[in-house]
Amino acid sequence: MQEPPTPKDEDERLQELRSLGLLDTEPEERFDRITRLAQRLFDVPIALVSLVDEDRQWFKSRQGLAATETPRSVSFCGHALGGDEVLLVEDARRDGRFADNPLVTGDPNIRFYAGAPIAGPDGNVLGTLCVIGSEPRQLSSDERRTLEDLAGMVEDEIAFTRLAIADELTGLSNRRGLSFLGRQVLAVCERQNTAAVLVFADLDNLKPINDQHGHEMGDAAISAAASALVSTFRRADVLARVGGDEFAALLAGTDTAEEPIRRLREELAGRSPVPDLPLSVSVGCAVFDPAQPLDLD
Repeated sequence: MQEPPTPKDEDERLQELRSLGLLDTEPEERFDRITRLAQRLFDVPIALVSLVDEDRQWFKSRQGLAATETPRSVSFCGHALGGDEVLLVEDARRDGRFADNPLVTGDPNIRFYAGAPIAGPDGNVLGTLCVIGSEPRQLSSDERRTLEDLAGMVEDEIAFTRLAIADELTGLSNRRGLSFLGRQVLAVCERQNTAAVLVFADLDNLKPINDQHGHEMGDAAISAAASALVSTFRRADVLARVGGDEFAALLAGTDTAEEPIRRLREELAGRSPVPDLPLSVSVGCAVFDPAQPLDLD
């Protein structure tokens, strides 16, 4: 087994990694959504956002893997720190760097690995977005670009860590977050030639709730609507509050939102904080055409 080499800029790299304050933090939906998307697009059991610390690789986001970290000495991702291209291992058993690696000879029995480097705002490679399979596999040029696009989404999330792209009241994305995340998701859909639907939903009865019961009850209605969206839509969908009583959901990989809209209306029916003013939504949809991207501004 070959241990990962130490990059020449290791000190600067570690300094930037630690200054971002991401290590050993709780999972975050904004990263988990990307790994879920990678897991689905590449049809693999494992997808990770791996940050390579001094003596370990720690997973900011993980799908299909229980461990939160592994030693850097056995990491595949550590080998990707020295470049800016996707590290591809088609069959780890036939690669001298990894054939006797414990992650290959034992659980999770890695055979296929593809890791796109993730750079921080200062340009240091901090880790990878990687997809892992238990069977040998090749990667097409389009798949390689898709993985790079998804890694770019992770880089943007890291770069925007300190920017306000989330709605404070609901925890959903705000208008800026929808524009930012939506463009990234639609770029992937365009590359994959897959459909997407953008749903706009105006919350009914918010004004009378505010007027008759006060803004605290109005905030409770907005929070209830946000919870209904989270319960209704898929975990990989981009959900946002884009105005006082306006919400949006971007659904990738489908050309219809009829069923989730029906479920949303059912969910809202029993969530109003004011029984005599039930919650409902007025809805509009736009279907993504890869040849004519949606305007999310």
